[in-house]
Amino acid sequence: MRFPPVALPAGAEALRAEVRAFLAEAGAHWGPEVAARSWMGFDRDFSRAVGARGWIGMVWPRAYGGHERSALERAIVIEEMLAAGAPVAAHWIGDRQSGPLLLRLGTEAQKRRLLPGIARGEIAFCIGLSEPDAGSDLAALRTRAERVPGGWRLNGRKIWTSFAHLSDWMIALVRTSPAPEGGPRHAGLSQFLIDLRLSGIGIRPIADLLGEEGFNEVTFDNVLLPEDALLGAEGQGWAQATAELAFERSGPDRILSSFPALALAMDSLARVPGAEAPVGRLIARLATLRRMSFAVAAMLERGQAPAQEAALIKEAGNAFEQALPEAIRDLLEPEAMPPPLRRLMTDLSLLAPSFSLRGGTREILRGIIARELGLR
Repeated sequence: MRFPPVALPAGAEALRAEVRAFLAEAGAHWGPEVAARSWMGFDRDFSRAVGARGWIGMVWPRAYGGHERSALERAIVIEEMLAAGAPVAAHWIGDRQSGPLLLRLGTEAQKRRLLPGIARGEIAFCIGLSEPDAGSDLAALRTRAERVPGGWRLNGRKIWTSFAHLSDWMIALVRTSPAPEGGPRHAGLSQFLIDLRLSGIGIRPIADLLGEEGFNEVTFDNVLLPEDALLGAEGQGWAQATAELAFERSGPDRILSSFPALALAMDSLARVPGAEAPVGRLIARLATLRRMSFAVAAMLERGQAPAQEAALIKEAGNAFEQALPEAIRDLLEPEAMPPPLRRLMTDLSLLAPSFSLRGGTREILRGIIARELGLR
């Protein structure tokens, strides 16, 4: 696995300055609790404002509401949003993975119906992967779609579905035919575009340690889907979904979830004797992860599928995100923290355990990495 260095495009710093100015104004009222949630913060008004600036669907064709900018420009916008702790969840999944999947595999009608709304920050997506009896073993999923006159009948359950209760659409991985006897278990899976307003869909929020309802259990009870709900080719859902995960696992969101705490702590850390070396190590680690993430962004722009590199970034990035709050606590006593930092750290301590679960557990990622390295 290689992560070749990339040069940022001309105008990168001007774009960065533009985004920072926008965030300074839009986030004037945000408290530390907003920053603690960052890309898990759902704010449709903010997403519409981001869409109006042309910062959603940045790399997509103009014909579908995009702006035909580079993946590296998009990466700059994303890392500035995350560094500021902006509440981007209402457009995050659509911009990060559902939109690119539609661009690659959707019909012309599907693209024109959904992509412009995502780019405007008006349509929110969620992803239906995990199930109560499958967990990270997606090949064991049981949700089924069966052909019926005029379309498909969908039955089953999805769980840990982020923002399903607030979203408009879901892309779900379901079984459309049995796996062949003695063949690969993931054969016979397909992806579907599901309008969450359809009859027969039940959504039950699941409270997290903060008492908030970001995750959900979604039940499909004889949901009738139209014929054109199928996304891509029938039976190719596994390959489609795993390629999609490269978009999900390699971005700055797998590195910067705890970064607002470090930014808030820097003035206080500067007054702590002996803090220079441990803070320097944290920053060096962050800089390395950032370079790796930008390298994968460039690979994706070239049409490559760096699934293993993305898995490595997520594993290493999650370890950094989870270790950062504890590293700050080791250097700063609570009474030495300014009140906004104490409030942010309180929430991060409850959120950080989820960082290595969302987007694939640590064990799954290490298996992917080991396979690429020839260790299994």
